[in-house]
Amino acid sequence: MKIEQIYTGCLAQGAYYIESKGEVAIIDPLREVKPYLKRALEDGAKIKYIFETHFHADFVSGHVTLSKETGAPIIFGPNANPSFDAIIAKDEQEFRLGELTIKVLHTPGHTMESTTYLLKDEMGKDHAIFSGDTLFLGDVGRPDLAQKAAHMTQEELAGTLFDSLRNKIMPLADDITVYPAHGAGSACGKNMMKETVDTLGNQKKMNYALRADMTKEEFVKEVTDGLLPPPQYFPLNVKMNKEGYEDIDDVLERGTQALSPDAFETAANETGAIVLDVRHQDDFAKGHVPRSIFIGLGGSFAPWVGALIADVKQPILLVAPKGKEEETITRLSRVGFDGTLGYLEGGIETWESAGKEIDTVKSIDANEFKQRLSEEVPVFDVRKKTEYAAEHVGDAMLAPLDFINDHLSEFPEKETFYVHCAGGYRSMIAASILKSRGIHNLVDVAGGFKAIKEVGIPVTDFVCPTTLK
Repeated sequence: MKIEQIYTGCLAQGAYYIESKGEVAIIDPLREVKPYLKRALEDGAKIKYIFETHFHADFVSGHVTLSKETGAPIIFGPNANPSFDAIIAKDEQEFRLGELTIKVLHTPGHTMESTTYLLKDEMGKDHAIFSGDTLFLGDVGRPDLAQKAAHMTQEELAGTLFDSLRNKIMPLADDITVYPAHGAGSACGKNMMKETVDTLGNQKKMNYALRADMTKEEFVKEVTDGLLPPPQYFPLNVKMNKEGYEDIDDVLERGTQALSPDAFETAANETGAIVLDVRHQDDFAKGHVPRSIFIGLGGSFAPWVGALIADVKQPILLVAPKGKEEETITRLSRVGFDGTLGYLEGGIETWESAGKEIDTVKSIDANEFKQRLSEEVPVFDVRKKTEYAAEHVGDAMLAPLDFINDHLSEFPEKETFYVHCAGGYRSMIAASILKSRGIHNLVDVAGGFKAIKEVGIPVTDFVCPTTLK
């Protein structure tokens, strides 16, 4: 038996490769399927099954393409209704994989088709569960994403999830391994651990949602408390996962067109495409195409694209580091953004050499920021609400990047104001969005809150984030 977790940090997502006696099952594959095909080829094995734990909202799965490439059937749990051919398994149905058995445990609640797959070894002993978004490490899947499709309230879905956990997961032995679909950083839960594998016994001890003495009412209250609105692209990804999508090779072929500065400018003007700059924030600050949006590859790239651009049909033109064009298009396609029209050949240097207009973002270090704070100046903190509540610069105003469009009227029209985040990545995204909307009287604080604290700028007393609601 061979089990490999293929973890993608940008999405905080785990796909799984299981092999026994030359037969392979893939669970929750990513959009680009070549790594799975390559791995099976290296093992001299054949992909026999493609299991989906549910219709994912935060990324586009590779199930359709992988099935087309291998002939392996796609398997969903009960209640799934995809537009393509798939096996809709019954609760407790079993599938043989070499000497192993994969048993379907229908665990609705996150979504109504959500399913956990129980892996039994060659002796028939329970070995591991692949829990999808039903059970995370330290948390469970949020119950508010499927309300419209399920025609249920989030409280009703949470109650269903409570029953699934108590009836299907918690009776299992403590020594089995839990392999979840996501880890810390995913928007599919609230309090996930940074670890990506654990035993069920440890989760029963420390995961608040698995407390043995917890009532259903207490569970519903805790699971639904403090949920932020889901990113706008989530329903669009669900639609793609249910109905199918364009082959990624076609997306790459279209997106990797090298465009001269003139052709790039014409395409931007004629198509309404967003110019997306994915370089490092320091490079963007020094010079960029006017009105372009910065979301750097070095951070949580795909989730921020999904949250801030939102419409997966939006045409995109890229400014990328040399050699990173295909990677960028691949990472965009993981969250359903297939509309890349091409990239700026030669990057920002060719744009500038062609005599095209360049914009910049004024950025200062924390020491200079400290000097400027001697006078009363407007400061905006674009971190999350919980980060701000835990600790912030005294008079700084909160304008979370996730919801920055709701705060546009709060930024001064003429007076210079300062923007910071935790380390400099999110504040540059915020600066690019503000500048694209005609707000140019801003200054970015390089290094963010980390640098601010290091130079001794006074901040509020620390409050442990775990105590905040």
